[in-house]
Order: sequence, then structure tokens, then C-alpha cells
Amino acid sequence: MFDLSLPWWEFILRGMIVYCALLVLVRVSGKRTVGQFTPFDLLVVMLLSEAVSNSLSGGDDSVTGGMLIACTLIALNITLGWLSSRSRKLAAIIDGESVLLGRDGRVYHDILKQNRIAESDVNQALREADVELSDARCIFLEADGSITVLKKKAD
Repeated sequence: MFDLSLPWWEFILRGMIVYCALLVLVRVSGKRTVGQFTPFDLLVVMLLSEAVSNSLSGGDDSVTGGMLIACTLIALNITLGWLSSRSRKLAAIIDGESVLLGRDGRVYHDILKQNRIAESDVNQALREADVELSDARCIFLEADGSITVLKKKAD
């Protein structure tokens, strides 16, 4: 139960490689994968977890190996969080930046397509903000995948 079938350092190395690879894949897949999950997005995340499980453990089923991998993933997450809180450039790479989807009542459809955002998602954000499109000053796709609507100021 506690005996490792691989050297201890291999668990750490496997954890680091899989963590970095998944971080890149999730960043490349777009902001909406990270933000508000659709059932399809949730399915992809669950399948990603299953797909990399053997890559992490290398076939080892020991408690010790699992704990080494878990500690490695948590340590990497804490380290990247700490580094990104101290570097704007790194934060932009890891977390992403907001994207302007529309301004002054106009939606930028080419930007929606680039970010794979459905117009219905923008309409939903407008409804949630209780703002008509004509009253929207700015519409942003946030780094976390949510859509934020700023209302024009009343004259």
C-alpha cells in the first residue's frame, strides 16, 4: 500500500510535466473553458482528468505515490499563484486578460468569433446585468470566462 513502484522523484517530475501541459492546453482552449462551464466543457474537464491519470501515476497505485503527486500539484499551483501575484506579465500569461466584446451599444462580432463566444451568451449577460444593448457602455469577456456589462451613465 505504501511501497512505491517508481522512484519518488519520478512522481514529482510526472506531476510537473502534466500540470504544465494541461495549463497550456486549458489556456489555448480559451477563456470560456475556465469560466462558466457548459455541460460539454464539464465533460471535457472530466475526461482530461481521466486521460492524464496514468500519466501522473505511471501505473503506481500506492498511497505514497498519490500523495507525492497531490503535493506536487498543490505546490505548483501555489507557486504559480505567488509568482503571478508579483508579476503582471506572468499573470497575463497564466490568467489571461479581459477582452472588449462591445462598446456603446455595438457588439464586435469578429471578436466574439475569435473568442468562440455565442451572441446568446452576450445577450444573457445583458439580461443578467439588466442592461439593454443600446445602454451598454462596454461589454467585456473577463479572464475567468465571465462576461461583464458596464452601463452608460445617466445624463
